[in-house]
Amino acid sequence: MNPAIDARAAARPELGGVERWARELCARLPYTVHRPPRALAHAAGHAWEQGFLPVLSARAPALLCPANLAPVAARNVVVVIHDAAPLRHPEWYSGLYAGFQRRILPVIARRARRVITVSEFSRRELAELLGVEATVVYGGVDPRFRPRAKADTPYVLCVASHTARKNLRALVPAARALARDGVELRVAGGHRPQFAAEQGLDALTLLGHVPDHDLPALYAGAAAFVLPSVYEGFGLPVLEAMASGTPVVTTDVSALPETAGGAARLTAPDPEALRDALVSLLGDEQERARLRELGLARAREFTWERTAREVDAVVRTLR
Repeated sequence: MNPAIDARAAARPELGGVERWARELCARLPYTVHRPPRALAHAAGHAWEQGFLPVLSARAPALLCPANLAPVAARNVVVVIHDAAPLRHPEWYSGLYAGFQRRILPVIARRARRVITVSEFSRRELAELLGVEATVVYGGVDPRFRPRAKADTPYVLCVASHTARKNLRALVPAARALARDGVELRVAGGHRPQFAAEQGLDALTLLGHVPDHDLPALYAGAAAFVLPSVYEGFGLPVLEAMASGTPVVTTDVSALPETAGGAARLTAPDPEALRDALVSLLGDEQERARLRELGLARAREFTWERTAREVDAVVRTLR
């Protein structure tokens, strides 16, 4: 029999890093896909994942769970744990969600046959906080993310949910400074109920949830991209922006320097530093061109085909 894959995260309409991983792996791996009804893609689906999925996949040589959670009753699990943020910073989440993660993540990590994570930073976090040794497999970039014409009306783009770890409030001074030059700071992404919401974002142009098919043009049309996060297990939007020919500003913390690989402008995650970095970059055409070329080269190193091959190699060790 083929290995199986848990497609619960792939069934969600929103698209964060774990959802992107789930969708891309479901599309590329020759596994048996177990996908719940969309109504069970979120919290209501815990019972499906913990109770029904182990029965569905019991005869499979392995069950790949690509989105942090896995059925604790299954004995054939390969789980992708993207980061340890709920353990490191429980204050960023609702109390119910943080408590649930604090209890279930150690059990999942301990019972899984193999653990995969998405960066060396996250590998160290999981070793420290969960006591597991994970295999690092980097995510990829879809070919849909490619250079196109820049928008006539200039804007800086951020793709992030309205959550504390994304640090969107730190972009407010930058948004006000850029607005004086007719440049909008647009944020694609909405609030996710398991996270503590960020407030005070009035200076930003909040686009809310943007459909996946609209994201490539939005990335490519931006004059620059910024990700102000204070904690990322990897930071896929950085690579998606690079692949789109858009120069990137991001922070010098967690996995982001590892992801950027020298092809982005790194800065401290504080409001003044982010403002100065963005204002300076938009005023320097030569630097934007330099970062554009570095970013395009960096993004070419990451494909979902390579991600799928490397994940499959780990899964196949269970046979």
